[in-house]
This record gives sequence, C-alpha cells and structure tokens, in this order.
Amino acid sequence: MNYFTFLFKSALFNFSRNKGRTFLTSLGILIGVMSVVLLTAAGLGLRKYIQQQFESIGTDTIRILPGTVIRNGQFRGGGGSLGSIRFDERDVLAIRRVTGVANVAPVFTKSANIVYGGKKQFGDVYASTDDIFVGINVKAQYGRLFEKSDVQKRAKVAVLGSNIAKNLFGDASNAVGNTVKAESQVFKVIGVAESKGGGFGGPSLDDYVYVPYRGAQVFNPDRKFSAIIVKVKKGFTVPFVKDEVSKALQRRYKEDDFSVFEPTEVLNALESIFATLNVALVAIAAISLVVGGIGIMNIMYVTVTEKIKEIGIRRALGARKSDILYQFLIESVILSLFGGILGLVLSELIILGVQQFFPAYIDLGSVIIALGISTLIGVVFGVFPAKTAADLVPIDAIRNE
Repeated sequence: MNYFTFLFKSALFNFSRNKGRTFLTSLGILIGVMSVVLLTAAGLGLRKYIQQQFESIGTDTIRILPGTVIRNGQFRGGGGSLGSIRFDERDVLAIRRVTGVANVAPVFTKSANIVYGGKKQFGDVYASTDDIFVGINVKAQYGRLFEKSDVQKRAKVAVLGSNIAKNLFGDASNAVGNTVKAESQVFKVIGVAESKGGGFGGPSLDDYVYVPYRGAQVFNPDRKFSAIIVKVKKGFTVPFVKDEVSKALQRRYKEDDFSVFEPTEVLNALESIFATLNVALVAIAAISLVVGGIGIMNIMYVTVTEKIKEIGIRRALGARKSDILYQFLIESVILSLFGGILGLVLSELIILGVQQFFPAYIDLGSVIIALGISTLIGVVFGVFPAKTAADLVPIDAIRNE
C-alpha cells in the first residue's frame, strides 16, 4: 500500500509542476464525461416528465383513437385524423353503456390563433363535453368550468389553459369575463384552468382552449370526433373496461379501425423510443471520450520522452519494469479521473440550473458509469506509453540526449 501511495504522491507532484498541461490534457475527458452525463440526465428527466404528465392526467383513463396506433406496446401509426374512421355521437352512446365506464368525453381538436385585442396566441381549440375535465383531471383556477347545460345550450363559452390566459391577459385572472376569438368565432371566457405544466417543445394542456363541442360546431359541422377519453369507475380495473369498450366498438368497426389503450401503454412505448434514442446520443457523445483518451496517450508519450534519462537512472539503480509501468499508468489514470470528476461537478451545476425548467437529474448509475469510463480510458490509453517507458534499455536511456 505504501508503494502505491508513493507512486500516487509522485504523480501529483509531477502534475503540480505543469498545471496548465495537466488541465488541458484532462479537458477532453471533461468534455466527454459532461456530454455523456448531460445527455443521460436529459433522458432521465424526459422520462420523469412524461410520468408526471400521465400521473397528473390520471391513470384510470382509457384513450380511443381511429386507426392502429398502439399494438403490443409499440407505436404503429395511423392514428388521429389519419385513421380510416371518425367517431360520432352513436359511438359515444355505445361506450357510455359499457359496464365500468364512469365518464365519456368525445374530443375534436383544431389548431387556431386565439386573439384578444391586438394580442394573438397560437393554441388548440379542444371541443368536448363537460366530462373532459374529469377525464383529464383539469380543475378551474379562476372562474368556472363549462357544464352540461352549456353543452346542451350550445353556449359560446371557453375555459382557457393557463399559458393562453397569461400570454393574452398578462394576469390569468383578468381573462374571466372577457371574450376571445378563435378564427372567426367569438367565445366568452368563463374560466381559466389550473396549470398542468410541461410542453418542452410538444403540446401542453396549458395551451388548450376548452369549449363545448356543440358551441364550436362551426369547426366540426358533422360532429365527428378525433378521440374519445373514458374514465373508469372505481371498483373496476382499466384492462377489464378496455376490453369491454373494444368489444362494444367491434360491433360497428373492425379491430384495426381503432385503438383502445391505457396511459401506461403510451408511457411504455415512449420510454422504449427514448431509451433507444438516448443510447444513440450517448454513443455519439462518447466519441469525445475517445478523443480525450488519445490526447492523454499523446501527452504520456511526451512525458516518457522528457523522462528517458530519469527512467534509465531508476532502472540502473534497481527499479523493475513493473515499477516504471505502474508509475506512468497511475499518472494516466489520475489524469482521466481528474477530468471525469471535474466533468461530473460541472454537469451537476448545469443540471441544477436546468431543473428550474425541466426535471433532469443525475442518478447513481450515471456517476458510476462516468467514473468507470474515465478510469478505463486512463488504463487503456495509458498502458501503451507506460509499456514503452518500462521497455527502455537502461544504458540507452541514460545515453539519450
């Protein structure tokens, strides 16, 4: 143990004599470790964000879309408006009669510019019944949500998502009582929904404008729906109700004409996609680790060249080949670990700043992998110059000019 302690202290002393070169040599590893850790943290954060979104909406729901969207936990495409069918009120009534169904919310969506005064905000008009708020677990922050009577009266009322309300009115509470335009249609704002968070480049519930589907019939004159959201009654399992809903729809459609799935299936399918993508991105980022390793190898060769006489003298005084090998190998590993640890520290600082907007985080596995790779690179790329030093003939090394 004292022997390796001596080699460790000797390596630190050598590095302290040329701090600039030590840092620059470790810089490649630092950048590589940062790239790998940050990409892994982003993938973990994305998975956590998706889980939070599904939990906020509720796991006791079922989604129904036209076309074959998900089969055996994998996306198959052809959903939404691309499906061969569109649902109607007859389908809604059939699903309401299914055992275990608590609420049924048919949905029609249309992207539009939402206008108030001179301000304009792009969002999605989400036309449905009052059951939609139960189906996706949305509550009112200001004002109220529209009710069954609003749907029946074809009322031109709207509940704004929190992002829409803030962007158009500054303070979301100012939205209630005012009117907004969606294309040529005017809607009175009766409420603002509580923020559900999220978005990050994709659709967010906070960017929706919820309206009664009968009051928005100008957008959807034939009353066709692009999706149906079903809430499961307490005491019934989601898989049971899912199968019963499928059977009810198969009386009218073919099995491949529609998809009935629960949120966990979407979550699993998305996670498999993101896991594959994350592996590819980390593999690309790992290239910088290899480049950093080559940098360490080059510097170690330079160090060997600078210390040829010293190596010759040590060998002449009785140092073994293994002593020289260990000396340079430990220096290489320390350089790699220094870059790896510094990369981890900087990554953590960056992630702490990002966490205000996105739930990225570093797990223990990422730390172990980063430090393990750093050590491995130090060994792999340090062994060649270390062996070169150990194989020097003492008399030739001493004579070297």
